[in-house]
Order: sequence, then C-alpha cells, then structure tokens
Amino acid sequence: MSVFTLNNIRKTFQNGQVKEEVLKGINLSLKQGEITALMGTSGSGKSTLLTIAAGLQQTTDGSVLFEGNNLVSMSKEQVRKIRAEKFGFVFQFAHLVPFLTVEEQLFLMLDIAESSLNKQARKREVDRVFDLIGMSHRKNALPASLSGGEKQRVAIGRAIIHQPKILFADEPTASLDSERSKDIMLLLKDLSKKLQITTLMVTHDEEMLAYVDKVVKMTDGKINLLE
Repeated sequence: MSVFTLNNIRKTFQNGQVKEEVLKGINLSLKQGEITALMGTSGSGKSTLLTIAAGLQQTTDGSVLFEGNNLVSMSKEQVRKIRAEKFGFVFQFAHLVPFLTVEEQLFLMLDIAESSLNKQARKREVDRVFDLIGMSHRKNALPASLSGGEKQRVAIGRAIIHQPKILFADEPTASLDSERSKDIMLLLKDLSKKLQITTLMVTHDEEMLAYVDKVVKMTDGKINLLE
C-alpha cells in the first residue's frame, strides 16, 4: 500500500538568464514499512528530490501526496506541522546538541514535535526507543564521548521518538566505516519493519543496497526503478 506519492515532480532553477530543469517529471510511490534508496551521481537530482519530498523545498510543478494531502498546495505552517509530527530526518552527520546528554536529545525532539504525552509517558517512550536502538547503557553520555556509530544510533532514535510515518535519510552512513555502516543499515531495516516506518534514503554506497527494499537510480533528473 502506497503511503507517500510523488506525481510528475519538476524542479527548475534560474541560473542567470538560463533555466535549468533538474527534475524532469518524477513519479514515485513509497510503500509502508519499506526502505527505498535513491542513487545517482552528483548533480543527478537525488538530494533535490529528497528535500522536495520532505517539504523542505518547493517544487516547480507536480504534487507530493501524504495522507490525502498535497504538500505543494499547503501553507508553510501546515507543512511545518506535518514535518514536526509525521516526518523524521537522519543526515550524514548526527548533529547532536553537544551539551545535552543522549537522553536529553530525545526529550528535546518530543518538545519539537509538540508531543501530547505527559512526563511519565515521555520517559517510557524514551526508554522504549533506547531499547530499540541499543543505547540504553549510554543514555547519560554526552555526544563527545560517543563513537561515530553510536552518534548515528542516537540520531536515528531522535528521528523516530515521535513515531513518524516517513523517515528521510540523507547519506546516513557516509561518515562511517564499512562495519559501522552495515550496523546502521541493519538497524534502519529492523526499525522499518518493526515500526512500519516508510524510509526514503539517499546513498552513494552500493554495498548498502543489500539492506533496502527498492532501488531508484537517478540520471539527469529522471529515475529508473532497478528493483
């Protein structure tokens, strides 16, 4: 069942007197609980497509459909609310707040998502996520004391603490070595199935494709479904 659909997405940038079309009519459907990988060389449009899908950038034409709503026609505040409540984000670097403990990072995300949970329920939810990401033993640690893989696990925990429907991941393993990259992909795969989170991930690492459900290759603003 498709839970997120991109219809005829086009994006044009003005470069002086020249218009450059970087996305040329993209159509893509994402299914619940599946990980879809976007691959392509630099300049192929994959990062632009990811930011448009996440409501972080306007499209020139087309629609972004989620839960019966077209993000393209919604106000900035409506889209912001959907991002805060329904979307999660993981990037190449963890971007953890340096002076907050691991546990405090997750509590902060619940505040940002405007969670309706009371204090006790928030604590239970944070503990549940720590178990899911395998970081219960490090919840009082500061980011500076964490390894790269541990930081990324916390970033993933922060991204899912508010139970999002869609997870957007931009090169989530690019800053890690091969072994830790595989650990993170195994975690993302486990969470996508266990929590039924739909994931759209940009990656350049072909070894990571063994952990995804669908691969989309982008070339010159167009896509080809590989598997």
